Amino acid sequence: MKVISASASLLWLFSAPVVLAIAVSNCKCYEGDACWPSTKKWAALNATVGGRLQKVIPPAASCYNNFEGISTYNADQCSEATAGWSDQAYMYVLMNKWPEILLTTLRIETGTSPLRSYPSNNTCLPTTDPNETCTIGYLSEYVIMATTKEHVKAGIDFARTNNVRLVVRNTGHDFMGRSIASGALAINTHSMKGAEFTTRYAGPGGYSGGAVKLGAGMQGGEIYKLANQQNPKVVVVGGECPTVGFAGGYLQGGGHGPLSTFFGMAADHALSFDVVTADGQYVCANANENPDLFWALKGGGPATFGVVTSVTVKTFAEVPAAGTIININSTHTNDSALFWKAVDAFHGLANHYVDHGIYAYYELMELRLHIQPFVAPNMTPAQLTQVLNPLFEKLDALQIPYSTVTKGFSTFFDLYIDMFEGENAGDNTIVGGRFFTRKDIAENQPALTKAFKNATSPPGWNLPGILVGHIVGPGIGNPVADNAIHPGWRQASSFSISVVIVPTDASKTVKKDAWNILTNVVDAALIKAAPNGGAYVNEVSLTIHPQSISKKCRF
Repeated sequence: MKVISASASLLWLFSAPVVLAIAVSNCKCYEGDACWPSTKKWAALNATVGGRLQKVIPPAASCYNNFEGISTYNADQCSEATAGWSDQAYMYVLMNKWPEILLTTLRIETGTSPLRSYPSNNTCLPTTDPNETCTIGYLSEYVIMATTKEHVKAGIDFARTNNVRLVVRNTGHDFMGRSIASGALAINTHSMKGAEFTTRYAGPGGYSGGAVKLGAGMQGGEIYKLANQQNPKVVVVGGECPTVGFAGGYLQGGGHGPLSTFFGMAADHALSFDVVTADGQYVCANANENPDLFWALKGGGPATFGVVTSVTVKTFAEVPAAGTIININSTHTNDSALFWKAVDAFHGLANHYVDHGIYAYYELMELRLHIQPFVAPNMTPAQLTQVLNPLFEKLDALQIPYSTVTKGFSTFFDLYIDMFEGENAGDNTIVGGRFFTRKDIAENQPALTKAFKNATSPPGWNLPGILVGHIVGPGIGNPVADNAIHPGWRQASSFSISVVIVPTDASKTVKKDAWNILTNVVDAALIKAAPNGGAYVNEVSLTIHPQSISKKCRF
């Protein structure tokens, strides 16, 4: 079947620096090799894509006198790059309205830069000394800023014909660096916008409710906003962060988010995909056409089986919602033992929260538990407070100080723009993670608390660790789903992203040590404490890192 051969090709065609190498008979062509495409060939590709091919120049190159022989210094642009280096999301609320500011940042708009610095190798950072050296690091050599499926096909065909490494990139959110590839041609889908809503889906699969067809470049915040503007208002199962590209890594990885306990994972509600395969074919994947590809795209991993140019997903009627914020930090107590009792009390009730359809987003460090927010769809503030009373009672009984606020909203969208916070970018971190099942939490919460403490103060590492937590139970909202998502998610009630901070100027030895700490110290403890859990394909520790793979044979 043509689709199968295409997906097999993409396994090596699209893989990224942090992915284990797959044994094949030949390597890719890189700049400087005799097989590297000529200037004439690149010019022909540029003409084919309507002038949307760009030579990649690092976004901070404007702070340096030159980059690869090109004069690049520009004081104003350098100031902009420096100011925007750590910005990710514009999550402003102005006059109680979603801002008209685009969900855009310096890094997203560059076309190839990752939102987090580590995969780029930090070889061209903002500087005040223009005489320093800026090199391309692990960024791609060229990028097609695609606006049509024809641009995507042209890039795929060019890479295949010329044996050039290919990578697909939208916003650069990928924690594992799969949207960055040194020496490659990148296809950027960020400009492929568009949303077509319908109240009655007429496609295959037996579903006839509301739906929306979304271009590959649509971001979560844009979709939430447009869904809220429909009459009647609707919602889509999306992520916590507004700048994440919906159709790419998010949906194809499964897609957990604030409504996942209530409705299930985002990929559970995919109805159809438009895809360009590795052999340059336009295909549709749904319940009737290419059903194997359809199944795989729903959670099987991004940029693996083809380049998605659009996706159609279900919409749901908006509901009122309530939200609660809870903080326990050094302003409340400096007693570490007491603090971890509070963490244990909070997380030990995860099964209770999801049984009531609740989601919670939280950040955990030593002496900092920041829960913002608990999300309770179709609840009033009084109802949410009642559900959270067991937690408050535990905290009060332990005499643990905390601060809290609860609000009610007419829609989930109103809660989202009021209670969720913006996020930063540019941090030099590596991540892993683990989801925890109901059984793990019911039987092993003390061990989990110990593993959490271990993750926030990793033994053998001189920088603090971070856990980014999600109380989420997709099996409550959608207990049975036929797709490529890890089936263990249907038994999950919590998921944590583990974060290890790496010094920006770290040597290869230090980077290797960081990966060892993440995999064999931090995540190993989480796995031991949660033997029934599993990993989320987009947020998982790897035993290999970019610097350990030779540039010549990155597959």
